[in-house]
Amino acid sequence: MTLVRSFATVGGITLISRITGFGRDILIAGFLGAGIAADAFLIAFQFPNLFRRLFAEGAFSSGFVPIFSKIMEKEGRDKAREFAEEAFAVLASILVVFVVLMVAGMPALLYVIAPGFDRIPGQMEQATELARIAFPYLLFISLVSLQSGVLNALNYFAAAAAVPILLNLTLITALLTAVATSSEPATALALGVFVSGIIQFLWLSWHVRRIGMKLKWTRARLSPRVRLLIHRILPVVFGASLYQVNLLIDKVLATLVSVGAVSWLYFADRVNQLPLGVVGVGIGVALLPLLTREIQAGRAKEALRAQNRAIEISLLFTLPATGGILVLAEPIAAVLFERGAFAVADRAATSAALAAFATGLPAYVLIKALVPGFFGREDTATPVKISIIAMILNLVLNVILMQIIGHVGIALATAIAAWLNAGVLAVTLYLRGHLVPDARLRKRLPRQVIATVIMVAAVWAALTVMVSIVGPIFGTSIKPAGGELIRTLCLAGLIGLGALVYVVAGLILGISSSNNLRTFRRKPDNVSGSSGP
Repeated sequence: MTLVRSFATVGGITLISRITGFGRDILIAGFLGAGIAADAFLIAFQFPNLFRRLFAEGAFSSGFVPIFSKIMEKEGRDKAREFAEEAFAVLASILVVFVVLMVAGMPALLYVIAPGFDRIPGQMEQATELARIAFPYLLFISLVSLQSGVLNALNYFAAAAAVPILLNLTLITALLTAVATSSEPATALALGVFVSGIIQFLWLSWHVRRIGMKLKWTRARLSPRVRLLIHRILPVVFGASLYQVNLLIDKVLATLVSVGAVSWLYFADRVNQLPLGVVGVGIGVALLPLLTREIQAGRAKEALRAQNRAIEISLLFTLPATGGILVLAEPIAAVLFERGAFAVADRAATSAALAAFATGLPAYVLIKALVPGFFGREDTATPVKISIIAMILNLVLNVILMQIIGHVGIALATAIAAWLNAGVLAVTLYLRGHLVPDARLRKRLPRQVIATVIMVAAVWAALTVMVSIVGPIFGTSIKPAGGELIRTLCLAGLIGLGALVYVVAGLILGISSSNNLRTFRRKPDNVSGSSGP
């Protein structure tokens, strides 16, 4: 029940974040389209995000939270805070030097990660300028990741989950201000990225102080605990570097496919990130502290139960999301992005990539649910080895499939590699006795699949009837989509129908219980603290 409540908190706030993110991306698509300026900004934006995921997000989540939780359990709150302060000082010192070096060397770095930009006059120069403005964001958002680890370890999930909302609102404000003042939108967005990092850092600083865990600035030193943290996170950093290098290769290849390929993949991935963010992030954030506590307390059965429930919840939401996106990929792209500078061809290219990404959606979320089974037991090496295998497969498939189906091949390769990653993680946990599907999971999983099939059939039939009555409101390969209001209402109706059919089929088949629903509605208790400060 604690897992479900924590997931509901993180997932609910992440849903709000994704909605504001869609608002941001809709504006970017409308004002920048999927051309030279959009590609340049998106590369500049994703550059600091790449290193954030490498240095802070995954590494500190896996290494910091178990150590911090163990110190809290055995030595008390003050000792845990001292450890957090030591880690904070070391991370900040390393990042200041790194950011200065990266900004200075930006032109050369962009020739490596976006070689295709050099073929377009002025695009490399524009991308360099935008990247230099946006890159210092890395310093602040990495410190935010450590602050989030402190809050999550203490079961305060809401404040950290709300951080991306601040990014989205800042970028929306920057873009609208640029349009109103006739300024360069891409430059305003890059500046907005930098400013949002400061805002997010101040936001979590206030929340950390509010729960009595204010992190004081201290001299950076490699204390025994910090050395232990580095020892724990090095395998994760190495694994993350492989994964991020893989993503970097995806971007490099996309710049070589055609103008707009970077943007098509970005917008498609943003839609795919809605269920991935809401379910995957919610599960990953909520499960790691819970599993760590159960394992440290020697409650093996409870840890297994939590692992099973995480898998069940993951598939409960991602299976229908996958089916729905596959049927509605083009309507979704038409409603969200097709306006202004975003043309018919952009909609078709984006929807094709979206469908390819969606085939791997359950796997992406399962990885988030399975990796804590290793991290909670202080095993950070095994997931790295598995990610190496998946990375190699992704690279090989990228090179092969992009020759056949262009940018769609890059998205499809990512999905296939994710399934391999999730499968090997699951088998490894099973062989170690750390993943034993219980009767409830074995019973409900096939029923989730059946309910999803019923939902997909209903949505496909409704879409076919709708188009036959009102015409091609979502556009064709040569015709733009219909009016904003009618296409939006039609898509909302189709999504609502799909949700209703899935819920009804689920109730009939028994894929969830009334206890789960009551838990989602129930206010979290003070012990869990999941509502945050």
